[in-house]
Amino acid sequence: MRTVLVTGPGGAGRTTVAAATALASARDGRRTLLVSADAVPAFPAAPAAGEPVEVTDRLAWVRVDSAAHFRAELLDLQERASGVLDLLGANRLDGEELTELPGSAELAVLHTLRRAAEGDLARDGHEVLVVDLPPLTDALALLALPGQLRRYLRRLLPRERQAARALRPVLAQLAGVPMPAQWLYEAAARKDAELAAVEALIEDDATTVRLVAEPGRTAGEALGSARTGLALHGLRVDALVASRVLPRHSADPWFADLAARQEKCLDHWRQEWAPGTPVRESAHLGREPRTVEDLALLAEACATDGPAPGHAGDPWWTETADDGVLSWCLPLPGAAKEDLRLVRRGDELLLTAGPFHRTVRLESALRRCTVSGAALTDGVLRVRFTPDPSLWPRTP
Repeated sequence: MRTVLVTGPGGAGRTTVAAATALASARDGRRTLLVSADAVPAFPAAPAAGEPVEVTDRLAWVRVDSAAHFRAELLDLQERASGVLDLLGANRLDGEELTELPGSAELAVLHTLRRAAEGDLARDGHEVLVVDLPPLTDALALLALPGQLRRYLRRLLPRERQAARALRPVLAQLAGVPMPAQWLYEAAARKDAELAAVEALIEDDATTVRLVAEPGRTAGEALGSARTGLALHGLRVDALVASRVLPRHSADPWFADLAARQEKCLDHWRQEWAPGTPVRESAHLGREPRTVEDLALLAEACATDGPAPGHAGDPWWTETADDGVLSWCLPLPGAAKEDLRLVRRGDELLLTAGPFHRTVRLESALRRCTVSGAALTDGVLRVRFTPDPSLWPRTP
């Protein structure tokens, strides 16, 4: 399944480009599903929370309802923990009195992506999945969330401690109440499986990120910072769509000046993102897109040309020097040395590049080394590892 994750600076027209991308894919003959948390003016209203609605032939869309998802999840948790709640004399919460908390929107998007990955949202399946993500910084945090949550679950509820669950029925009889640890581990296992499905979707070879930005200085700064975050998480960009591009030639001096500024910005983007990422232009319609026909006018700039290029996954590699020192290399375009932080913690390397963070589990060879230095050269971070004699096999 081809997956296109659409994001960009706030107000750049992400939802419009995501809808146009999905429409172009469907008109190319591929069954396409669009996932969005925002309403699409040209599309019909969703009949139910989290359920797909048909837009055109081969195109359906699902609107993420974070409030409904939050209520369903909390009520389900309340039901599973009913024994403990009754023991404590707790008063049950009704669905009508629940108000979603911060962070629920991100979890609702992950839930919908999991359903899409498992084929729950399309009766006949879909070949292309287009996801309208939040603004750029929030989108990168969202895409990193499945891996982070799975790491937290492993640390807080390690699997090796589940061996003691054979004793829980005995303890439950002695205490006279259900033991919470059992359902807690079961719930953690279910969530881990759901998060693993979303993580696999994000890391799949056929998944790419599509950036949307209106040419201008502010958008350029946001994109420059995002390049580092995208590289840190191994996310590939298949295209940068410049939205609301004005006509090149205008008799009006004011419009001509705006168009010239946009052209200068586009030239800079083409140089900065070349050669791997094409910069496409989506023309300004002179109005907000309101119909499917309006979206069709943007289809050329938003087309998805077959399978994703290249190979997804982690972008780092290892180099070996003549003195036996290993260098762990990670491309970080746009990163500044003063914004980088590295912490070795056991078998993990904690990386910070500006506002972006990632925890990487080291390969087996690097775990038997000590960190002896790091350098950022030509957009590539190289962390040097020196073999620890006490951890490497001795040669006779």
